Amino acid sequence: MTKAEYLTLADQIATDIAQGVLRPGDRLPPQRDFADLHGIAASTASRVYAELLRRGLVVGEVGRGTYVSGEAKRGVAAPGEPRGVRIDLEFNFPILPVQSALIAKSLAGLERPLDLELALRPATSHGTSAVRNTAAAFLATGPWTPSPDQLVFTGAGRQSIAAALAAVVPPGARCGVEMLTYPFIKGIAARLGIALVPLAMDESGVRPEAVQRAHREGNLSAIYLQPTIQSPLGMTMPSMRRAELLRIVEKLNITVIEDNVYGFLDDAMPLAADAPDHCIVVDSLSKKVAPGLNLGFLVTPPRLRDSVMAAVRSGGWTASGYAFAAAQRMMSDGTVDTLVQLKRQDARARQQIAADCLAQFDVRTSGKSYHLWLTLPAHWRSQMLVAAAARHDIGLTPSTTFAVSHGHAPNAVRLALAGPSLELLDTGLRTLADILNAKEDDFDLTE
Repeated sequence: MTKAEYLTLADQIATDIAQGVLRPGDRLPPQRDFADLHGIAASTASRVYAELLRRGLVVGEVGRGTYVSGEAKRGVAAPGEPRGVRIDLEFNFPILPVQSALIAKSLAGLERPLDLELALRPATSHGTSAVRNTAAAFLATGPWTPSPDQLVFTGAGRQSIAAALAAVVPPGARCGVEMLTYPFIKGIAARLGIALVPLAMDESGVRPEAVQRAHREGNLSAIYLQPTIQSPLGMTMPSMRRAELLRIVEKLNITVIEDNVYGFLDDAMPLAADAPDHCIVVDSLSKKVAPGLNLGFLVTPPRLRDSVMAAVRSGGWTASGYAFAAAQRMMSDGTVDTLVQLKRQDARARQQIAADCLAQFDVRTSGKSYHLWLTLPAHWRSQMLVAAAARHDIGLTPSTTFAVSHGHAPNAVRLALAGPSLELLDTGLRTLADILNAKEDDFDLTE
């Protein structure tokens, strides 16, 4: 049998999965039975199953069987995008019932022709002096207030991350990242030709000696971190660890790309407050307001501003004029501040529901976060739990999505709490607890 023919069989199964003929959790026949059914050699059946495994469409182990993955129907959608499940614990953009009315009131003036005409004009990566002043005051945390001249803008937080990487990490160079990190960083690094180096972590975050060791093995051009409300772990790096890490960063002259998108949920100051010449702060309005009305921010050291602006322009990541106009209104009139306070309360309420529903399990979070990290009981594996939950219309994200390399994927899942209503969240988490209390071998995935 030729390679094209075995790939054809794999494509046929992939089509059945995409069309719902095979659902997450369905068991595929043993490879020998599959071979007999299709009149092919057992070795060819193995190649078909290996191809399905490579595509992430199936999971399984010898002796347990092969199942359609809980992630299979996602296709190539990026982590953090909406899924077609009833209780979505993957999608982590908090949309409150009251926020549409608040935003509509704030943006009412943009219906005037003159204001709208200005908003529809082309924008630049450094915006206007008015929006820079507004954004600098808005991003201020405690005694830290960035200079308006440090501000660069993009259309979204992801674009800000991409621009920062492109500006400070040359193709072929190395960038250190937390061993469990925001999945987008893996994709954009691959596109930019950047090698990601996983940095060991403990309960306080990245270990400073891990940065030293990685830099010794091969120069790090930068490190990408989420020191405040880290995703997927939900923790905030304590002040002592921040100080230790920054001493190493300054000694080795490494640039930190600090993702502060979840920082609005905590009072911790950015690392840039203590090492302004070594940190690029990334932020956006996607979580604070909504993904559909977004603006990305970069707070850059003066020495890197021109390089970052050039990266934004060359990447085509400049925000629209309307995004600038809308953001400036919402930041100026207090709308975003109001939403931030409401979402802080909402996140704490959701964490309390999670604490009640998952009290018997190993959960890691800060209590202020919109997500948590659930280490699984020994009788469950993360991919199989994802598949089992999918059969109950619950979407989860396995640890492999966040791991920089396969060797750094613990047996855990991330639960994003922001999407469902409070009632659905409670229902979903209680159902998940029931699934966790069942043994994987006893749980019927083929119903």
